Amino acid sequence: MSTASDAVGAADDRPVALVLRALGLGDLLVAVPALRALRRARPGHRVVLAAPEWLRPVAELTGAVDALLPVTGLDAPLPWAGPVDLAVNLHGLGPQSHALLDDLRPHERIGHAAPGWDGPDWTDLVLERERWVAVLAHHGIAGDPAEVAITRPSVSSPAPGAVVVHVGAAYGSRSWPAERFAAVVRTLAADHPVVLTGSTAERDRATLVAERAGLPGAANLAGRTDLGALSALVADAALLVSVDTGAAHLATAYATPSVVLFGPAPPERWGPPPGGPHVVLTDARVRTGDAFSDVPDPALLAVGVDDVLAAARRLLDAHRRG
Repeated sequence: MSTASDAVGAADDRPVALVLRALGLGDLLVAVPALRALRRARPGHRVVLAAPEWLRPVAELTGAVDALLPVTGLDAPLPWAGPVDLAVNLHGLGPQSHALLDDLRPHERIGHAAPGWDGPDWTDLVLERERWVAVLAHHGIAGDPAEVAITRPSVSSPAPGAVVVHVGAAYGSRSWPAERFAAVVRTLAADHPVVLTGSTAERDRATLVAERAGLPGAANLAGRTDLGALSALVADAALLVSVDTGAAHLATAYATPSVVLFGPAPPERWGPPPGGPHVVLTDARVRTGDAFSDVPDPALLAVGVDDVLAAARRLLDAHRRG
């Protein structure tokens, strides 16, 4: 995959299909089926993904993107100077994301319905993988929402075969209590190697979980894995335990058994595909749905330690037999 400057180089005269998805890891992974569909439908185009630079390692693993255009959000014009044949809005319903793509004066547009944009109307409670495939299907580009797999990275896993417990979350609303994570880890570690993951900002939380669970410091990988290493870790894991985060979507992409705890976000929109080695735990009856709250959503708190352990044991037994 090339950089943005390489992508506009004169050496490549293919028409450009520029796709906007300036969000996070999970957001990119649920768009993989749509990206694959676009790649097949437009083999003569150069597919350029406008997304945060830190996602480059996973964008490369999709096999559907020729170049990454680094962007950090929707607050500035897209840094693209060349002609755009096709603009694809996989970011949202607009109008801000539509306007940024309109500024590039594309010959053709694919996205949700809006002034100047033909497309399906936005509906809320739709599985995200199905949403973006449906947007392309409206324009005659067929895709399969189940086509979620990405290539395994070339780097080695720092803990092949381990149970990976991802203790971090972007917001307090998705932050399962550290003492509950510690109880899960302490029990699982009696029979399986366990490592903890999270961002650099979440390392103190992971340290607390490790100490309460009696794990050695070396098992705390929070803040010590880049995105490529995290991808390899999840790809080669025996099991992932996580709240609804990018790590959980990596487990979906690699068909790694996972126990995923949902709080404010409904699994009907963000959950793993049915039929895979994944267990979703939540309680929709008490969900408040405030994604930006500082406190855990009641739907998340309704998930107990025993619930997680029962699901984890079931998946580990199946993994061992398989």
